[in-house]
Amino acid sequence: MRQSRPATLFGAGQVEQIAQSVEANKAELVVVDNSLTPVQQSNLEKAWNAKVIDRTGLILEIFGERAATAEGRLQVELAHLDYQAGRLVRSWTHLERQRGGFGFLGGPGETQIEADRRMIRDRMARIKRELDQVTRTRGLHRARRQRAPWPVIALVGYTNAGKSTLFNRLTGADVFAQDLLFATLDPTMRQISLPGIDKAILSDTVGFVSDLPTQLIAAFRATLEEVLSADLILHVRDIAHPDTDAQKADVLDVLTELGAIPAGSDRPIEGGAALIEVWNKADLIIDPDDRAAIRERAERFEDVVLVSALSGEGVADLQRLMADLLGRGHRRYEFFIDPANGAALAWLHAHGEVLATTELDEEGASELQVSVRLDPADYDRFQRFFEMPGD
Repeated sequence: MRQSRPATLFGAGQVEQIAQSVEANKAELVVVDNSLTPVQQSNLEKAWNAKVIDRTGLILEIFGERAATAEGRLQVELAHLDYQAGRLVRSWTHLERQRGGFGFLGGPGETQIEADRRMIRDRMARIKRELDQVTRTRGLHRARRQRAPWPVIALVGYTNAGKSTLFNRLTGADVFAQDLLFATLDPTMRQISLPGIDKAILSDTVGFVSDLPTQLIAAFRATLEEVLSADLILHVRDIAHPDTDAQKADVLDVLTELGAIPAGSDRPIEGGAALIEVWNKADLIIDPDDRAAIRERAERFEDVVLVSALSGEGVADLQRLMADLLGRGHRRYEFFIDPANGAALAWLHAHGEVLATTELDEEGASELQVSVRLDPADYDRFQRFFEMPGD
């Protein structure tokens, strides 16, 4: 394994080889798939006579292109400023200009680099204040949702795993979904219905990536904290990707950093949200033997579903599993209802899972015995609304 060089990351021979390639191809930009120190970046730009950005810089550029809302743009700008603050090094001579001093003694003033650093710090402080307000507002909305009887489901996964396509499939929405890295930056929420669950809230989140820059985790923490308040987490995986297992590990690392799962585990914290692994993009597995093998693997686990968000394959199975996990606290109740009471019957069908309906006819009086799986809170609400006998 090659050792990295403190000054240039690469060895002298490799730096020269890349310089020749840059010159031959008249390249104006070189992207290094690694983190560069400010000094390394500056030295490589001089050696190659081209602009150089590292992995973090590239991810920030993509994030900047994708951010659509004011909050998303603020988060990206904060991460970018944090990154740029470390790029201001004294080897960049254009930042060494001297500014005039203040006060009656004049003094040496401040160099341009110091002024730039101060401006960056001031702007970062302003953005953090604005984002703190956004975080408080989001917290109020989250608390309001938690008081409501609707479960929250969060989609997480590696970038380009198909989260937004699955989101659209489950909600009938038209959220931007393309074969792009970080197509979703801004949190999106929609209402969905599941078997036996009249209403749930589905939340799409930013895609994860290996070695996600710490600046981005910090900047997007308010968005990612939606995962912590969810009742159910759907971990969407691109099961057709050759690095799907490594991508899973990267997602679990971020969930661990957020505090959603314990370190070294792939299960949520005790008492936390349930978790389903959604093995997506089954339509890309063309070979029948490969597809059969992957399906067999998925069926060994109770909390794994093989789907194609694009074609809809397996989505009904996923919806049933989601309903089962969210309905773990539901109980079975029996109600005796007049067949003419259509409002009560419709309410039970909308808010619970009707298991059986039996018509009883005793002494000419017709009655329906309805067996329903309900959340205890919904049972109490039904009793208040309709004052029905039940057990």
